[in-house]
Amino acid sequence: MRLASLFCALLVVLPLNAGTVRLAGIKAPVEILRDRWGIPHIYAQNQDDLFFANGWINARDRLFQLDLWRRTGTGKLAEALGPEYADRDRMARLFRFRGDWHAEWRAYSTDTWQIAKAFTSGINAFIGSLAGKRPAEFQMAGFDPGPWTPEDVVARLAGLGMSRNLNNEIARAQDVVRFGLDVILRHRPPQPPVPVTLPTGVNLGVITADLTRELRRALAGPDPGGSNNWVVDGARSATGKPLLASDPHRALKVPSLRRTLHLVAPGWNVIGAGEPGVPGVSLGHNEHIAWGFTIAGADQQDLYVERLNPKDENEYWHAGAWKRMTVEKQSIAVRGAAPRAVELRYTVHGPVIHVDKREARAYALRWVGAEPGGAGYLAALALCRAKNWSAFQEAIARFRIPSENMVYADRAGNIGWVVAGWVPVRKNWTGLLPVPGSGEFEWSGYLPPDQNPREFNPARHFIATANHNILPPGYKHAIAYEWAVPYRYQRLEEMLKQPKKFSIADFERMQYDVLSIPARRFQGVLRRWKPAAGSRAAMLRERLLAWDAHITRESAPALLYSLWFARIPAALFGAELGPRVDIEVVLRKLESLTDLRVLDSTLAPTLAELDKYVGPGIRDWQYGRAARLMFRHPLNRPEFNRGPLPRSGDSWTVNAASGNGMRQGSGASYRQIIDFADFDRSVTTNAPGESGDPASPHYSDLIEDWLAGRYHPMLFSRKAVQAATVERFNLVPAARSPGER
Repeated sequence: MRLASLFCALLVVLPLNAGTVRLAGIKAPVEILRDRWGIPHIYAQNQDDLFFANGWINARDRLFQLDLWRRTGTGKLAEALGPEYADRDRMARLFRFRGDWHAEWRAYSTDTWQIAKAFTSGINAFIGSLAGKRPAEFQMAGFDPGPWTPEDVVARLAGLGMSRNLNNEIARAQDVVRFGLDVILRHRPPQPPVPVTLPTGVNLGVITADLTRELRRALAGPDPGGSNNWVVDGARSATGKPLLASDPHRALKVPSLRRTLHLVAPGWNVIGAGEPGVPGVSLGHNEHIAWGFTIAGADQQDLYVERLNPKDENEYWHAGAWKRMTVEKQSIAVRGAAPRAVELRYTVHGPVIHVDKREARAYALRWVGAEPGGAGYLAALALCRAKNWSAFQEAIARFRIPSENMVYADRAGNIGWVVAGWVPVRKNWTGLLPVPGSGEFEWSGYLPPDQNPREFNPARHFIATANHNILPPGYKHAIAYEWAVPYRYQRLEEMLKQPKKFSIADFERMQYDVLSIPARRFQGVLRRWKPAAGSRAAMLRERLLAWDAHITRESAPALLYSLWFARIPAALFGAELGPRVDIEVVLRKLESLTDLRVLDSTLAPTLAELDKYVGPGIRDWQYGRAARLMFRHPLNRPEFNRGPLPRSGDSWTVNAASGNGMRQGSGASYRQIIDFADFDRSVTTNAPGESGDPASPHYSDLIEDWLAGRYHPMLFSRKAVQAATVERFNLVPAARSPGER
């Protein structure tokens, strides 16, 4: 379908003009004011109508994204997309919540079920208004949007990939078999240092990535990390009031993962970003407090190797006896084929993700998300209504997964930080390797939330986190042993220690900062390297030493450094071990060398690569010619995709950008900077745009600003919102039929 025809089709089904919309399901009129940047500001007279409107506008703007989210999380993709999705559906169903539903709903907030019911009713109301007409994306895909239930909101799959560290356990087990435990501990050391022993009763040699193939497909690939947040109090801000910045990083796609939203009703006045399939917002600010998060990295998963009864594969050995698995039989509807009968198996540890009949072993995953309250981010419903540090901590105690570094500020001038999320207590092992399910390695409950690390009004007047090791000196509890390398945090600390008072403009520059600390350290090595005078190597060395170590898309030295340094680990540690070595270990090894022939041996193939793929002269070299980003739509059609786009930054810059080699796929699509001197001066950005409707002017209108580091206002007062309104919806109750009460 040609692009113009596509837009016409969309306009027929999804009219862009605002006006009065009559809806069954609301009690009183609701206003939705959309500002010029696409953010809906919802004003309701009661909570039920507020979240009904939240669901309605999310469905209007993001229906195809919402429907795929629901199908992915609840195991209903195959009925729309065909047989190749049946295995993914089975995995999604395997991880659904199976416990006490009363405890589940009350874990997030006291009124979660009521909110979820109103939210999903709003989604369904919009779907019903289509009267069977398919928006363009559904026309192309050949299926209809399905109805929502409140239980869809608490699907577990979205939080599974963020709750750590199943894939790390499997990769570490494989590496131990290949290289030996001592080698792995030396080249990828746990932090803090801890003795690691090989568990008896587990054959690490048969633990491979095959165990999680279906699960990885269900999660649609690894979810990248790389978030930053920081806050300063009034002593360090230009206004004398706190400033808070947060930029959670995830996969960059179209539509954006994040949805910016403003919710106003009695008891509610909160603005920020959430996910379209979840009611409310997960980071932002209300009238009293602001908060932002980064993944903390608590180890919330363990892989158990269950020994099966050779005579009965549904029995496993635990606590000195054979126990029967719980087996549930389900039928998966499949488009164009007969329904698929599947069996879901569970041990005392959790869902069985793989069975190895030859070895008579089953692999079960225990994870925090199986507990009541284990749906990701939904506990923010309590957080959105907190008014001070005490209430903030009470709300944080409701968070199960994923574990988050929550930074905080309030109108009283306080700043703080607390690790949110449940942390399993392991008394006799580290969680770094799979363990037998025989009963010797069991969780001893959870660390009480009030014992999670935290800080309030530190004397340095700022707090920052960047997925690094956040354990305070002397902290006695085992949260995790695997963290992101600390380079982004080190750069943030370097900037925050400057003797100045910070403005919003300063924070904007900091969020887009692309100075690379590893590149700066690599320059230190180059100063000791002495290639032949007059050689090409000597000329390039001088160019790199004159470089400011900023990974900008226009930079030639940035491209040379990135491709050159990528070859160093294999040259130092071998082709197999090198890619697995922690970058800090690589840098320390490189810095310790007295003989730097490794630079000569790696420069030659780097230059050959550059000459072939970019051009023979340094004038042709630009980082952005290689580091490119494509915002891909789920249908991956050219008219829906945006890009490819040249981009600055790498995995270790504050403006983090990572992916498969130079093909970048993750980063901070959403950013916020909250100004307590005047909330209307707060700023945000959300790429590629706020809408998922390709015919909307807000589908990709924020891309250029996002690439250039430009922000727009995050308006909060009614007066400021009205001044920027470009579209208004008035939702009114539909007329009741005669006799209806």
